[in-house]
Amino acid sequence: MRIGEIATATGISRDTLRFYEKRGLLRARRDSNGYRAYPPEAIDWLRYIRTAQSLGFTLAEIEAELPLLTAAQEQSAPLLRAALAAKLAEIDRRIDGLAALRGELARRLTDLPADCPLAPA
Repeated sequence: MRIGEIATATGISRDTLRFYEKRGLLRARRDSNGYRAYPPEAIDWLRYIRTAQSLGFTLAEIEAELPLLTAAQEQSAPLLRAALAAKLAEIDRRIDGLAALRGELARRLTDLPADCPLAPA
């Protein structure tokens, strides 16, 4: 498949596809005319990347931590579950931190002198 076909099939821009290729997330061979030729499974891999991003994974995390789709499912499923569990724990930590920050901001708005809510508590 050529880059335009992949872009149309996935809704991902050509520039993004080139960026993914430069980072090593996507592989293409070059035809004799220099055009990129992607294997059909590239569509599934790109959907995998986009789904992982929508779940909060960065491209660096996808590159380093998430198993390849080409691995046998019985091997990759436990690795994926572990990565999702780690991401969930990270999100819980961030939520706890934001809740504490919210509480401190609310306290400063109600309990501290009106002239300077940023005064040391």
